[in-house]
Amino acid sequence: MGKQMTEMLKGTLEGIVLALLAIQPAYGYEITARLREQGFTDIAEGTVYALLVRIEQRGLVDVEKVPSEKGPPRKVYSLNERGRADLDEFWGTWSFLADRIEHLHRKGN
Repeated sequence: MGKQMTEMLKGTLEGIVLALLAIQPAYGYEITARLREQGFTDIAEGTVYALLVRIEQRGLVDVEKVPSEKGPPRKVYSLNERGRADLDEFWGTWSFLADRIEHLHRKGN
């Protein structure tokens, strides 16, 4: 991933993670694996875990501790109503920005 991609992801990764959780609850490593499956191969696990702490503190997810076969219980994150509202706002903002950027791109070519 280039520098521009990294910088753009900083502003959108939260929305991307919320979108993944809207599909299915998951624990940290699962979220990282899903991101990598979607092509976000350079995202560090530490980045995802720090983001999960932030969205938990902001009340966007519910957390359930689930026993693990290996080690301590896992924290499974699921999107709650507040998180769904935040995700809806993210998609609205994304659509607006994508439309404006596409408009500028068409005018510039």
